[in-house]
Amino acid sequence: MVGLGILGVFGLGASAAAVAVLVFFAATWLDRPLPVFGFDEGPDQPIAFPHTVHVQDMGLDCTFCHRNVTKGEAATIPAVNLCMSCHVAVGDDLPEVEKLKDIHDRGQPIDWVRVHRVPDHVQFVHEAHVRRFSGTKTVVEQIRNIETEIRRVEAEKIDPNARVGDTMQIESSQTCSICHGDVGSMTKVAQVRSLKMGDCVDCHRKNEAPADCTTCHY
Repeated sequence: MVGLGILGVFGLGASAAAVAVLVFFAATWLDRPLPVFGFDEGPDQPIAFPHTVHVQDMGLDCTFCHRNVTKGEAATIPAVNLCMSCHVAVGDDLPEVEKLKDIHDRGQPIDWVRVHRVPDHVQFVHEAHVRRFSGTKTVVEQIRNIETEIRRVEAEKIDPNARVGDTMQIESSQTCSICHGDVGSMTKVAQVRSLKMGDCVDCHRKNEAPADCTTCHY
């Protein structure tokens, strides 16, 4: 009887673990991860990089650090040497800056934890999306001219005060908030949009962008 009781406990534990794993992966693929176990807060990074300080206080924009975002497929993460171009003279005695300097002195890269991910068979080209949404745009409810218009839904992610009929001059760095949210106000970067296939296809269709399979799967 004792043996059966032990087996029952182990079976119950295994079943609970299996259900937890299934729920996690279902949530991951159907939407953003469930707000459990801290997954809604974004991962801890090897160096706590406060975007609030660099964007709001220092006035840096996305393209200063993510320099390939207007040129190619990947936005790219800044190299340690780029960080040190400022921190060689700024931030002495701050614990996180000391970590940065130690990594630089050892000639190692920063092992950042990835926040946003799409499946490996999906090709997301940052340059094309930045080019599509930047420039002089008129705010509309429904796109008729992809070159000169932006939907109110996307415009409000750039400027919450945007209204239909407004003309906006949108900088490249401002387009990032459409998919990534207001990163400049984040002390810890978290994913705010599902970035699943349905989300991408829906956005393409509503913005008069191609939605055939070969657009993203090639």
